[in-house]
Amino acid sequence: MGAQRYIGVAERRARLGLRQRLAGSAGAATPEEVAGSLVALHGTDPATVYLAVGARLADPAKTVAETGRALYEDRSLVRMHGMRHTVFVFPTALTAVVHASTGLAVAAKERAGLLKHMAAAGAPDAAWLKEVEESTLAALARRGQATAAELAQDEPRLREQFVYGAGKSYEGLHTVSTRLLRVLGVEGKVVRGRPLGSWTSGQFRWAVAPEHPELDAAEAQAELLRRWLAACGPATEADLKWWTGWRVTEVRRALAAIGAQPVELDEGPGYVAEGDVAPVPEPDAPWAALLPALDPTAMGWQQRDWYLAPELRPLLFDRSGNVGPTVWWNGRVVGGWAQRTDGEITWRILDGQGVGREALAAIETEAERLSGWVGTTRITPRFRTPLEKELAAG
Repeated sequence: MGAQRYIGVAERRARLGLRQRLAGSAGAATPEEVAGSLVALHGTDPATVYLAVGARLADPAKTVAETGRALYEDRSLVRMHGMRHTVFVFPTALTAVVHASTGLAVAAKERAGLLKHMAAAGAPDAAWLKEVEESTLAALARRGQATAAELAQDEPRLREQFVYGAGKSYEGLHTVSTRLLRVLGVEGKVVRGRPLGSWTSGQFRWAVAPEHPELDAAEAQAELLRRWLAACGPATEADLKWWTGWRVTEVRRALAAIGAQPVELDEGPGYVAEGDVAPVPEPDAPWAALLPALDPTAMGWQQRDWYLAPELRPLLFDRSGNVGPTVWWNGRVVGGWAQRTDGEITWRILDGQGVGREALAAIETEAERLSGWVGTTRITPRFRTPLEKELAAG
């Protein structure tokens, strides 16, 4: 058996630029192409979805209209819970894979937790909750899309409240609607629909989830891992475990099922998808990008030293590990950006190594490009980071 191929930092950055749709020649035509290439777009912050798409479209002027179309008219993209119990936007065709590979286990815990908390508070039992659930889903089917408040008009029991964590430091009053809709979302029965406000709004209506087949969990995990490695490989076992949220035994089983091929990385053993060991050429030209907070590229790997210098992290991440807006040059993070209250896109270089006139000009072009399609909309990341807050206030 021959030695495993070594894939160095330069090639990993080239793969990133091309497969993450960031290099100039790799721009996508539609939001569906972007989501398909990345497997998933982070959806915790609604603005991230649009900003991540806009950074990768060949014609960013279409970002808001086309992303809204895909999410709320064609429903070719769906916002739902996925890996690590996080909200993502997926291609609709992938929902069955995500649900079976990551959602089912989390859903069982969520429902059990809700019933446990309700019982501790002396709230009604599982049979009562089942009645409310069925009535709520029927009301949602009739309405098409609705807020929790609108659903409570049809099913008043959604307004009932119970005390969570009585006597604890985290004691709080929970409404049945909030907890039940969350459980139904994780179970793949409902998804987030059109927001009440603009594309940056976090107030969503709910909609009945699109129908999908029930898949075998192991087969679904293999398919999800195959897609992710094709988009993001090479990656270490630690990267894969972190991104999926699975147990290490599940990661190893999926790697074996798809015939993933081992390679050597600077941080140790890694994997690529079957047949993906050949060298990847550099993009046609160096590239710059302004990526949003929680962008799937910046958050794609647990081990990030090959594209993000450790000394930059205190300024670019919050205390929970959420990345803020980042400035990229040719496959690595070199700084951060923010939008000021007057709408100006401002940025700062934190790592100037190799960032010369060409890079600065390209970054400024990207800032103007972003400002052009964002227009009068004001963007404040949900999870604010030290550099973003400093730049926004400046």
